[in-house]
Amino acid sequence: MNREKLYSAADLLKRKKKIVIPAAIFTVAAAAFLAGRGGKSSSPVAMGMGQMNNVATVSAEYPKSGDIKLETAVTGTVEPADVVYVYAQESGDVTSVQVKAGDVVEAGQVLLTIDTKQVESAKNSMDSAKISYDQAQSTLNRMQLLYAGGDISDQEYEEYQNQVKSARLQYESAKLNYENQVEYSTVTAPIAGKVESCDVEVFDNVNVSAQLCVISGEGEQRVSFSVTERVAKNLSVGDEIRIEKDGAEYRGFITEVSGMVDAATGMFKVKASMAQADEVPTGSTVKIYVVSEEVHDAMTVPVDAVYFDGGVGNVYVYEDGTVHKKEVEVGIFDSELAEIKAGLTENDLVISTWSSELYEGSTVKLKDDSEGTGTDADMQTEETADKETDGREQPLSPSDALPLEPVADAEER
Repeated sequence: MNREKLYSAADLLKRKKKIVIPAAIFTVAAAAFLAGRGGKSSSPVAMGMGQMNNVATVSAEYPKSGDIKLETAVTGTVEPADVVYVYAQESGDVTSVQVKAGDVVEAGQVLLTIDTKQVESAKNSMDSAKISYDQAQSTLNRMQLLYAGGDISDQEYEEYQNQVKSARLQYESAKLNYENQVEYSTVTAPIAGKVESCDVEVFDNVNVSAQLCVISGEGEQRVSFSVTERVAKNLSVGDEIRIEKDGAEYRGFITEVSGMVDAATGMFKVKASMAQADEVPTGSTVKIYVVSEEVHDAMTVPVDAVYFDGGVGNVYVYEDGTVHKKEVEVGIFDSELAEIKAGLTENDLVISTWSSELYEGSTVKLKDDSEGTGTDADMQTEETADKETDGREQPLSPSDALPLEPVADAEER
């Protein structure tokens, strides 16, 4: 009986060992399950599901080849393409004015007359010289007959010839002076065009070299303006410009870029044509847009995709659901595009929208668009999440714990 109870005690000890071991396994499994649900050290599957629900959605695009043009606005003055300033050649009183500002004149048309008080004197001198010349010529004709008959010597005949030559020169000089005096007193238009100004009136006394009128040619107008050295070095003859005046826009082309700095302004003077702008008055102030910098066929990205940190340019690129920060060399940029000189390839998918989740190694997904880029990226993101859980230890559940063996009777307990 005692031996039988002893065997029963040994058997009971073995049974207890069998019961305790599964219970310990169940305890560990339950603790792991609860930790997976409520603890900070979340299991990969549980953590992956939470992250996927909070993943930032961004837009992205590949770099493109394009042109960027930067314009600089300056002010300029409208000028006639051809302009002539008419000056007084002699002093005198203005006796008539036949034009006014705004009149259109032809070349050679009389503008005004001036009483130089030299015309009559010049005419008298010319007439006197003509008489002397005629007399000298008549005397030479008579002496020629005598010389032919041997009545005068060679020397005498030569003296008569010289007298004629001298009289002729004096007459020609007097005639030229008279013609000049007539021209000086009758002021005519040197070119066809529009009278821009004529600031003289009848009875005005004018001096030599006094400005009488300004006439602009019939050709295209032009604009004159000044730019800084930085802008000037990027301008060339033939470059197109935009001109604005009172809401209207005109085209023009640069015709001259000064290579010398203006000592008064420290800037470089530029001149350009101005097409189809007859209604714009000469002397008007206009706004001019010139191309200060430009690039062609450059690698470009949206300007909103570029970030600067301490003066260094950076962009964020998307790769299989992960953000990577890349340092880039930025060229010129406008309100839409930025030139990328180095740091990117045409296969880099550049994130173009901002998110607080943009940092090296963060997880994002692409916004679905009509081109399907976002959909493909989302699929890649989901596949990546699946790959991250493959091969990892999965959390235990109550069903995974070893079952307890049932106790046969109260005696075994």
